[in-house]
Amino acid sequence: MTDATSPDSTATEWLTVPDLVELFDSTPSRVRRLIDDRHLLAARIDGVLKVPAVFIRDGHPLPELHGTIMVLGDGGFSDAEALDWLLNEDDSLGVSPIAALLAGRKAEVRRVAQALA
Repeated sequence: MTDATSPDSTATEWLTVPDLVELFDSTPSRVRRLIDDRHLLAARIDGVLKVPAVFIRDGHPLPELHGTIMVLGDGGFSDAEALDWLLNEDDSLGVSPIAALLAGRKAEVRRVAQALA
């Protein structure tokens, strides 16, 4: 979790914890657990904890995200750095890593993430 917004935070749709509680039909503590356990990454924007909407698919955290976040963390990335990397275009991928994950390029994204470590 970070207190700063990513460079393209104005272009990213963000969901608050209450938004996610409603979307997941869950509780605030379960949503916070998903963030704490790194199934999702969040940033504090204007003092409010928010998650990029693109990290959610079919009412659940994107399954490919957790392992990718773990690879980044193992490589020394903070949650803030991982969030920024996922949302911004990567030259070697030609798109943002999250866009590549959504396109089914999980192995390629993780190879790039490992190379950055």
